[in-house]
Amino acid sequence: MDAPRVQRLAILGSTGSIGVNTLDVVARHPERFQLVALTAHARIDALLAQCKAFKPAFAVVVDAAAARTFEQQVIEAGLNTRVLCGVEALEKVASLPEVDTVMAAIVGVAGLRSSLAAAAAGKKILLANKESLVTAGRLFMDTVRAHRATLLPIDSEHNAVFQSLPDNFSGDLERSGVRRILLTASGGPFRTLPPGEFARVTPDQACAHPNWVMGRKISVDSATMMNKGLEVIEAHWLFGAPAAKIDVVVHPESIVHSLVEYVDGSMIAQLGNPDMRTPIAHALAFPRRIENGVNFLDLAATGALHFEPPDHARFPCLALAYAALREGNGAATVLNAANEVAVARFLDHDLAYADIPRLIEGVLGGVHAPPAVSLGEVLNLDHDARVRAQQWRKPRAGTNTASMRSH
Repeated sequence: MDAPRVQRLAILGSTGSIGVNTLDVVARHPERFQLVALTAHARIDALLAQCKAFKPAFAVVVDAAAARTFEQQVIEAGLNTRVLCGVEALEKVASLPEVDTVMAAIVGVAGLRSSLAAAAAGKKILLANKESLVTAGRLFMDTVRAHRATLLPIDSEHNAVFQSLPDNFSGDLERSGVRRILLTASGGPFRTLPPGEFARVTPDQACAHPNWVMGRKISVDSATMMNKGLEVIEAHWLFGAPAAKIDVVVHPESIVHSLVEYVDGSMIAQLGNPDMRTPIAHALAFPRRIENGVNFLDLAATGALHFEPPDHARFPCLALAYAALREGNGAATVLNAANEVAVARFLDHDLAYADIPRLIEGVLGGVHAPPAVSLGEVLNLDHDARVRAQQWRKPRAGTNTASMRSH
């Protein structure tokens, strides 16, 4: 077999958990990968250490004040790395001619512009920024197709589905004999917590995931199962699956990362120890396989695997996400924006954990969500939803609240 061509990488969000795990895989295969650009919002100490280790041609710091400090640190370190600043710089490095592959790992809608820039430049996109699809799914997928970009999912669930579908899958589930997609969910830290105790949940408790090491925002999303709801919407766009063909099953061990069920009753799943380096390495080297530093799965030691249906009363955010997907138009954009604000307020001790779904439902019922087909329309709708989410206050007892119409 011929030696693989060296891939030239830009990692958007290199100081977050996905970025750090990506660099761990890259460091194991220096003959395969060359770092062209690394980016961070303001964590300049971590970014400087990465620049010293990987010597990228470009480093982006979004925050202006942090960028000035960082540029001086780069000079003092004697690095030949060009420092860029601002959101526009993210788009610049995502579309550089010398970049082949873009790891899109900026959390939240903040990663949308740079992910779209990578798609418009026809790059190989390793998509860890699910909000690009949740908030602007049609626009993003149309851009990928129009510019012949390559899109590979990094979420462990979607990467597992991708691995479990036929090699020649073209986006038509029926033609491929697929009955449904099953996304697994760990159930997070509160799978068995009595709902009466939700009012006392703290940010640290919500961020203490039993299986995965993740950032604080995605950890809260896992606790509420909004993360799984966003993944349902993401799966709709990635695999051309309607809501009725996407199910969620709670699997506390996080060993089976997702499954595809076929019309003949067969189920094909991807299994492995819970470690994000597995989907990252799969996407980086696709269609080849490379060593990634993850311990091999010992099925005998693992013992029993358990599965159960999700409790929608315990996890109302999951039902809200399904409703937004069925609603269509811009409802998913509103859902995502309201959730980002709700989680931020919770982490800042400005909102109770139990009020996260109440805020989201209130915003969904109060914001007009027409179809958003351009980037400007998506961002305007996102802005309107965020303003309403910031203004939301828990209604007094006995007050009727607007809610999204059910389906």
